[in-house]
Amino acid sequence: MTMSTPAPHGPWSPLGQPTFRALWLAILVGNIGTWVHDVAAAWIMAETTNSPLMVAAVQSATTLPVVVLAIVAGTLADIVDRRRYLIVAQLWMLLVASTLAVLAHLDALGPWTLIALTFALGIGAAMAMPAQQATTPELVPKPMLGPAVALGSLSMNIARATGPALGGLIVAQAGIAWAFAVNALTFLAVAIVLWRWRRTPTVSVLPPETFGVALRAGLRYATQASVLQAVLVKAACFFTFASALTALLPIVVKQDLAASAGTYGLLLGCIGAGAIGGAMLLPGLRARMDPDRMVMVATLAYALCILAIAWLRWIPLLYAVALLAGFAWITVLSSLQIAAQTAVPAWVRARALSLYIVVFSAGMAIGSLGWGWLAQAIGSPQALMASALGTAVAAVASVRFRLGAAAHVNVTPSGHWPQPVIAEDIHDDRGPVLVTIEYRVAPTQREEFLRRLQPLGHARRRNGALQWGVAEDSTQPGLYLEYFVDSSWREHLRQHERVTEDERAIQDALLETLDDPAQRPLVRHFIGGAPGVAPLSIPSHGALA
Repeated sequence: MTMSTPAPHGPWSPLGQPTFRALWLAILVGNIGTWVHDVAAAWIMAETTNSPLMVAAVQSATTLPVVVLAIVAGTLADIVDRRRYLIVAQLWMLLVASTLAVLAHLDALGPWTLIALTFALGIGAAMAMPAQQATTPELVPKPMLGPAVALGSLSMNIARATGPALGGLIVAQAGIAWAFAVNALTFLAVAIVLWRWRRTPTVSVLPPETFGVALRAGLRYATQASVLQAVLVKAACFFTFASALTALLPIVVKQDLAASAGTYGLLLGCIGAGAIGGAMLLPGLRARMDPDRMVMVATLAYALCILAIAWLRWIPLLYAVALLAGFAWITVLSSLQIAAQTAVPAWVRARALSLYIVVFSAGMAIGSLGWGWLAQAIGSPQALMASALGTAVAAVASVRFRLGAAAHVNVTPSGHWPQPVIAEDIHDDRGPVLVTIEYRVAPTQREEFLRRLQPLGHARRRNGALQWGVAEDSTQPGLYLEYFVDSSWREHLRQHERVTEDERAIQDALLETLDDPAQRPLVRHFIGGAPGVAPLSIPSHGALA
């Protein structure tokens, strides 16, 4: 795909990229359709059952498949053609949404059928979400990635502002069947744009990872990536408690306010409008405030909004509260998404994002069911009070997990490791591979050397090393041997493709501690193999692997 010249890094600059713009608009339409479905499904469930638990179950049926399948979907999205994969997911959701519309038209849509088909829609969303988010860096130049991620959040919240109001209007004027039919058409629109996208495949001399290898690699990366871990912890703390507001809002409107579907749609629309306003103001706020502070302030503001929804009964004032809730929501969501997108390299991006999606969805699904059960037991105002308190406590408890480091990580592939020199052809499956790097460290720099080596060890393990360590020669103080083990020659070559500019900087800093910084460390590769085949020892000089 040919990209146009990058515009200045303004909030709208990614829309100058034609493919990004077309897909963004299509996904915006799809998000609106999803909100139309959600309003229709929640309202018909509240109308037919009058049960807080069953209403909350509709939201859980949407998000629970994401919890179960997102990691699988993220793994697939990193190893198959994302364009074709996304088209299949859209066609699946088109089929399910059309079935909902037909059953509603025939007046054959019972509560459990609604939950089952909503769950099926959730399966399609679960399979699409990681791939959809991971395509963003393919559609815009790197300097536009931050604004592009923010525009993705803006799309969801424009839909939040317009979709619920549109859904309430369609339900009130045309009926449930038409709401589901509108949602079905939006999936067709996204599929058409994806079909027209001429994606440039990722170039690699190595074959794609198998599913099992890719899955293990993604989980291993997550255990070694501190910024991604911070994103996951903060997401879990926020969404588990914050989910109460959207889960219980239909019951608050119907029972506590004795209002109509139109009021429910307008309240959701105000939340979306607040999010749109927040998205406009966030670039300026980010220039003046670090992301961790923004998340803290926004989370506490959201807790106050939950408390207000619990006890206020004057609907015009609740509209203002909903605007503030939307502003706080987009601030937290956008900050977490930008950190998750920018802190991981392309080769594992869909898998990393799938973990974020799992945490987000698990918090929403488990939280929704939990708050629905609590509301049924003690009443919705009391349940919302508990949610507000939990949101505030979670914000304070997660403060030590920092997002700010994401802005300083450069995950662009560096390609500075040369291909190893080998004496004979090596089969890709041969292994394991032991890589050793010999360093002669200045006597005064030994402690500093070991300190600087630790981040490199984390990087080796993130990129695929099964083991890593360092040892000092007992007869020559200052002579250190770093070593790591890869499962096969193919997996070692993958490390050459995965090394980033951030890791190059770590290695350059490490060289400053050597006895002679100009002398490159000695690197050897020892390859295991089939019985009767002697392992190779091939010395090379140059980069650190």
